[in-house]
Amino acid sequence: MTVVSLLQAIPPLTVYLVVGAVVGVESLGVPLPGEIVLVTAALMSSHHELAVNPVGVGAAGVIGAAVGDSIGYAVGRRLGMPLFDWLGRRFPKHFGPGHVAFAERLFDRWGARAVFFGRFIALLRIFAGPLAGALKMRYRRFLVANVSGAICWAGGTTALIYFAGVAAERWLTRFSWIALVVAVVAGAIAAALLRERTSRAIAELEAEHAAKSGSATG
Repeated sequence: MTVVSLLQAIPPLTVYLVVGAVVGVESLGVPLPGEIVLVTAALMSSHHELAVNPVGVGAAGVIGAAVGDSIGYAVGRRLGMPLFDWLGRRFPKHFGPGHVAFAERLFDRWGARAVFFGRFIALLRIFAGPLAGALKMRYRRFLVANVSGAICWAGGTTALIYFAGVAAERWLTRFSWIALVVAVVAGAIAAALLRERTSRAIAELEAEHAAKSGSATG
């Protein structure tokens, strides 16, 4: 069985449900690869021999993101900041003091815009809903930023990957793989640089938190 025939055996509805579920659970605050799942489904939709529709992929991503963030907001509003203290003790790699402080700093600086732009930043995609609720952001402001961010992120990502995939199929019939490899490498380098910058900022905040804790106990 070839890869194409294997993909053709997957019902499109299953693809949409997986996209919506993974993106939604990630938005609740669980570190899942929502962006990778969305991009993979969008690439599937760009291959016309598959029945996956890009509109269905984008809609599933938007609904999953908006609903997941709203549930995360409700949980954060009910449990407050002690939720992040508990998560930090249980999952320090994802919810350590530096991660929370970094997200809080972005919320203090950007307000509701942090919810919108948080869709495009891996760390904030996990924190945006619960942290907005814990910080008592007005739900109306949160909802507008949440839905608009979900549409721009999920819809925009799906459209970009879909048209890139269609164009790549055409180009690769006439050109070599070199251009595609260069594009992939450039994207990977940009993502790595952004991740490194974020990790450095979090590490600095972790060090500040450790210094404050040490002085408080000393």
